[in-house]
Amino acid sequence: MNAPDQSKADLDWRDDLVPVSRRFDDPYFSLAGGLDETRHVFLAGNDLPARLRPGFHVAELGFGTGLNLLALRLACPEDCPIRFTSFEAYPMEADEIARALEAFPEVAPVAGPYLEAWAAGQRQFQLGPIAVEIIEGDARAALPAWEGKADAWFLDGFSPAKNPELWGDDLMAEVGAHTVPGGSFATYTAAGFVRRALEAAGFEVNRSPGFGRKRHMSHGVKHG
Repeated sequence: MNAPDQSKADLDWRDDLVPVSRRFDDPYFSLAGGLDETRHVFLAGNDLPARLRPGFHVAELGFGTGLNLLALRLACPEDCPIRFTSFEAYPMEADEIARALEAFPEVAPVAGPYLEAWAAGQRQFQLGPIAVEIIEGDARAALPAWEGKADAWFLDGFSPAKNPELWGDDLMAEVGAHTVPGGSFATYTAAGFVRRALEAAGFEVNRSPGFGRKRHMSHGVKHG
């Protein structure tokens, strides 16, 4: 048996539907409302789409299946060109992404160009009004080298208990440094060390009800 490619996602499939990372022993999404969770946490948590305007820049830690991107695509007006940058250390294969997204037929009408681009090896492509860039590699190295600044962050790494390197103080400081004044973040986690790191990074951090069985989530705005 060949060893798994350490630069790619290493997956099991729960109920033949939900991709689960063997590396982190954590599912990519909940089948019980994964798209609704994305809308609750990442869109509503960043007050989107109300804040969207031409040139608005969304950044993300943890691209995964691209479900957050597709939810943003569904919420973005056709006449509002925006940018989306995501950092992903262990990208999924195109056929794995397509299989995972079958759980969310609502995204099918907008997913085609994304899946075609991904299968062709493109990591910069246009998805309707959204100019997309996926930066592959460890965010701890890639984010400090990034020259952009985000208006909103989707912090969507695997569980902080299982993937602490994506939630450390240094990386959260880089998130803060790559956020415009008044920019925002949202995440499904309310772990104390993550909240403290984001506060130290310059955000006013708030806790609010999470999605489904998750009691709390976190969101906040960077001080001006």
